[in-house]
This record gives sequence, structure tokens and C-alpha cells, in this order.
Amino acid sequence: MATAAEIAQALEEIAVLLELAGENPFKSRAYANAARLLRGFDGGVDQFLEQARAGQIKGVGEALVEKMADFQANGRSAYLDELRSGFPPGLLELLRVPGLGAKKVKALYEALHIASLADLETACRENRLLDLAGFGQKTQDNILAGIAQLREYSGRFLYSTARAQAEALLEHLRQTGAAQRLEVAGSLRRRRETVKDIDILATSKTPKKLMDAFVGHPDVRRVTGHGSTKSSVVLATGIAADLRVLDDSQFAAALVHFTGSKDHNIQLRALAKTQDRTLSEYGLFASEKPLRLRDEAAVYKALGLHFVPPELREGLDEIERAAAGEFPRLIEVSDLRGALHVHTNYSDGDLPLRRMAEATRARGWQYLGVCDHSQSAAYAGGMKPDDVKRQHEEIDRLNEELAPFRIFKGVEADILVDGALDYDEATLATFDFVIASVHSRFNLSEAEMTRRIVAAIENPFTTMVGHLTGRLLLSREGYAIDVPAVLEAAARHGAAIELNAHPYRLDLDWRWHRKATALGVPIPICPDAHKEEGLDDVAYGVGVARKGCLTADNVPNCWDVKKIAAFFARRKK
Repeated sequence: MATAAEIAQALEEIAVLLELAGENPFKSRAYANAARLLRGFDGGVDQFLEQARAGQIKGVGEALVEKMADFQANGRSAYLDELRSGFPPGLLELLRVPGLGAKKVKALYEALHIASLADLETACRENRLLDLAGFGQKTQDNILAGIAQLREYSGRFLYSTARAQAEALLEHLRQTGAAQRLEVAGSLRRRRETVKDIDILATSKTPKKLMDAFVGHPDVRRVTGHGSTKSSVVLATGIAADLRVLDDSQFAAALVHFTGSKDHNIQLRALAKTQDRTLSEYGLFASEKPLRLRDEAAVYKALGLHFVPPELREGLDEIERAAAGEFPRLIEVSDLRGALHVHTNYSDGDLPLRRMAEATRARGWQYLGVCDHSQSAAYAGGMKPDDVKRQHEEIDRLNEELAPFRIFKGVEADILVDGALDYDEATLATFDFVIASVHSRFNLSEAEMTRRIVAAIENPFTTMVGHLTGRLLLSREGYAIDVPAVLEAAARHGAAIELNAHPYRLDLDWRWHRKATALGVPIPICPDAHKEEGLDDVAYGVGVARKGCLTADNVPNCWDVKKIAAFFARRKK
């Protein structure tokens, strides 16, 4: 049996969905009014419904009463479920942003396809709301502030947010001169996509000075603990942070312990036990005597293991692999030779093509793969065939001027609902490479979505699939898709699967990387940059690639210009 509060909440949601659907405003107001009356009613639900049926509650008619009675009896509303099915699940989250009502959410959804908090924040940071009727710079700034306020209390934070905050704390502590050793630990060091808090370990001969500096950082909103060996704070972003000051003899074992993961630590302790040793955050002990351990590598070596990179410590098979020998050399940011999947002002990017090329070359890279949106993405200024021709002419001119630096002619082509790409074959043939991405109709069944993407992979013009699952971290779950089936299709047809390095995406998820590489599927790390600083998001992608045990050989944009050009050409033959 549903309670009055649950029924009122459902009525309020129906009212909002009706307004979003463009229904008669009187209908929407009737549901909102019924919710208000029910919340203020002194009796129970049965009494409310009885009086409404008798015509004693103004504005609550027979049809509305029956829907309320159905919800009370069954704990759900078929009418509400039907309305929900017509909208992306993240759309109602937008109403939590201060200042956004149903009318503005409707405008955002219809004009810009914004359907989640992450969509909204991205659009604001790309200044896409400025030309929308009823919006402007002030509204956009207020929306960003409102989103930040919501995220402050969400309990989890993007890796990029936590990393930036941790770096600020570390730099502040370094400047005191009081730290001898200083490291970030926890899930942040393991480069998880989202984290709950920040753990910092240090050694110091003047721990009080270090602790005072930590709790006195300008970003500290609240001090929840302040001791001689451990202090805890909550930062302005809402992230909790701990600082532990340790004895130097304990630092190596403590760094292993506090880096985790829990499952990894359990396996290490079990291994130590088989050797008649004890491993804890305080050290590795044999016959109750601590072993001298200078660093983490010494901890693993003492246990008969090769050093396990922090990113791999997830309690999977890393202990067995470390016992068998060395890990492959994992990819580093310095291995990248070019940036693929970059947008310019030919679609929804901030900068002209020349500026993005110059920014890419300034980072020491050899090439740039421009991938503006295709024509169906009207909300993102998708390129019509005439725009494509104009862009390609500009690329030809710039390639002559900037040689040996090279700009590849790419596009992020929408995968239409039937799996077709968003241009005819004659237009597709003019591109050096094509990233095929889903940007609409996320609510297909798993079988339908899988068929859609596999059909795109089978197209000989498709070089790679972009942000495979469509997820937006902390905002939108990925759509239903059979990932193994897609990876197998990519392997059959020689296509790549992108690792989209945007901190909201980090998709392809690292848990699928080893299956992809076992099948021979390349995984380019793409920034999906819409502005110059977005190029640097590749660092987040590299972190996730390391978790997936990727090497430079697995990542096409670690290849030189000649090899990547040959890879692009191969798919079109």
C-alpha cells in the first residue's frame, strides 16, 4: 500500500512530465493541485479518496481519483510509467538545479537534446545556452553554480575533480617544507573513475607544522579531526580528505595498505601468511620482527612478487601475474603521438581549426584528427555536406603550411537508429577516418542497440566506435548493449573501439580492455576535446588505459603518422 507522501510525489512527477510533454497546462496543474491537497490533508488516503469521490475536494475529479487509488493499491502507477517511458531517465534530475523549472528543462531538451546533469554542465561550459531564448550568461553561470552545489552532496566525485583537489593539497603541503615523503593513496591513486574521498600519506620531522597547514588550506570548509598523526577535513567541493603522518619505517607498507583495494590487500595478507609472515599497514613482519622496507617495490619483492602498478590493484589476477613475472610496460601520456576526436567551431567546438591544430602541435604531437559532428546532430551544429567540403579545403591548406604536422579529415558520424551512418557513401569516402557514435534513441533494447552498433561496425567507412556505452559518470548509466558481441564484431571487421578520455565518460570501461586486446581490437585514447584545454583530458584516458593493462602497442594514437594513416586507409579498401 502506497503512503500519502508517495502518492503525492507521484502526482507531482506526473504534473512535471505532462508539462514537459506539452500537454494542456490545466491538466498538469490538476495533478500538482491534487498533490498539494493530499499533502495538506489531515486524514488518511482512504478518507481523502472517499471525500474526493463525493465531490467534497475541489479540483480532484473521478479520473484523478482512480489513478490515485490504483497507485495506493499497487504501489505504482501505470500512467506514470507510461509518461516516464517518453523521456530519458536523467531529465527529471535537471529540475533539481535551482532556477530550472519544467518550461526551461523542456526548452533545453528540445533545442539542445540536454537530458542529464552532465549534458547540462557540458553545454554550459561550451557556452551553448547563450543563444537559447530565455537563457543568457547569468542564467548559465547560475546553472553551473547550482550543479556544483548538487554535486557537493552526491557522495561520489569524478576522478578529475578529486585529482585537481588532491594536487592543490599536495602543492600546499610541499610548500611548507615539512614533508619528507608525500603521496596520494586510495582509489584516487588507483585511478578509479569516481572516488569518495582523498587519502594522503606523509612522513615528517615536524608533523604539527604539516597538520596545521593541512587543516588551514583555503579550500577547507570544515575540520572534522585534527591530531598529531591524522587530520580530517571536508573541502569546499564536498570531498572529504585525510592526512596521515607516519614513521618512515612504516611508510612503504602503509602506502600499499591505504592504496588498496580491499580485495588486493586481502590477497597480499593471505600470501604473507603462507610464508609465515604478517602484513599490515604497520609493516611486514617475520617472527614479530619488522622487515626493513624502503619502498613499495620492496614490499612486493619480499613477498616474491614483481611490483604491481597501483592502477592494477583491484583484486583480480594481478597477484598471480606478479608471481609469474613482470607486467608489460603500461602506457604513459608521453607515448601519445597525436590527438583524435577533436571538435572545432565547424560544429560545437570553441576554436577554429587552425587554433586547434596549433594547440595540438604545441603539445609535441605529430597529428590531429578533427571529428566534428555530422549533419543529424543539429543541436551541436552538425556539418552539412557543404560544410564538410569547406572544412576539407581548409585542412588541405593547413597541411601544406604546417607540414610535417598533419591534420586528418575525420568526422563523428551519428549512428542512426537502423545502424546506418549519417552521410551518403560519396561524402563518407572524403574522410580519412570515421568515428561512429550513438547520440539518440538510448532507450532501445539491448538486442536492438547491439544490432544498431554492429551494423555501423560492418560499414567499411567506420574506423572506430565512439564512447561505446554512452554513459555519463555520476549522471547517466550506459544504454543496454552486449559489449562482448560488439567487441567481437570490431575484431571481425578490423574496427577500433574508442576510449573516450572526457572525465564524464572514460568509455570504453577499463574492465573490457583486456578482452578487447585479446581479440586484437585497437583502443585509441581520444580527448573528445571541444576547447584547447580539453586536449589534456587524454591524461585521464591514459589512467584508465593503465587500469585496463594497455600498452602503447594497443593504442593507435601512439603510432607514428605513417602507421596511423595506413590503419585509417585499411578500413576503406
